[in-house]
Amino acid sequence: MSAQIIRAAGPEAPETRVKPAAIRVERLVKVFDARPALRGITFQVEAGATLVIFGPNGAGKTTLLRTLATLARPTSGTVEVAGFDTVREAQEARWRVGYVGHQPHLYEELTARENLLFVARMYGLRDGAARVEELLAWVGLRAKANERARTFSRGQAQRLALARALLHEPETLLLDEPDTGLDEEALALLERALAERRARGWTTALTTHQLDRGLRWASDALTLVGGRVVFSGPVDGLSLSAARALFQRGGAR
Repeated sequence: MSAQIIRAAGPEAPETRVKPAAIRVERLVKVFDARPALRGITFQVEAGATLVIFGPNGAGKTTLLRTLATLARPTSGTVEVAGFDTVREAQEARWRVGYVGHQPHLYEELTARENLLFVARMYGLRDGAARVEELLAWVGLRAKANERARTFSRGQAQRLALARALLHEPETLLLDEPDTGLDEEALALLERALAERRARGWTTALTTHQLDRGLRWASDALTLVGGRVVFSGPVDGLSLSAARALFQRGGAR
């Protein structure tokens, strides 16, 4: 990633504000129709970390990311992103978060360029048009900039969704299985983005079912089983075999 891709673009936090933990979750409970998805989980992620979230289907990974992104409200407990409560200070938190979900949720009748320009206007980016062109080139979509998003393959749509999430240079980037459907070139692009964010002291949390890849990319790991935390700590404290055992045995340790 070139130095031009990451620049000050969004609202700036006051210089005097002490930098808090990037993510702080305490006793988070999330219930859907009387069924608990998250059961009182607690963890913290320091600024600059890359957190990988493991767990089988139904473990609560997507619910957790959506809650961090302010797209879902906690049933109880506290969730903070960049020091802002995701309920009481939701708008402040949103300014500092980029999110890519399972589905890219693009405006399908807009072109790739129009999708990004729309988001740039939403964030009030001063150099939005130039930044859009830089990111289109960076994700390899400059040649398709004027094509409608509905014509894109899964991998191309994921690239555009990543560009959209990076547009305002979020302090915290949340990625739900971002490696799904990507070819080797796109995977290398994603890996460079993670490395660059880590070098800049920015934070990323991502989910993946590829345990070896997640452990290679991340500095910290969180494993969820049945909505509960069964492992939380640096990746050097979690071997690949141990990660597989947690995943396959439903949290047995």
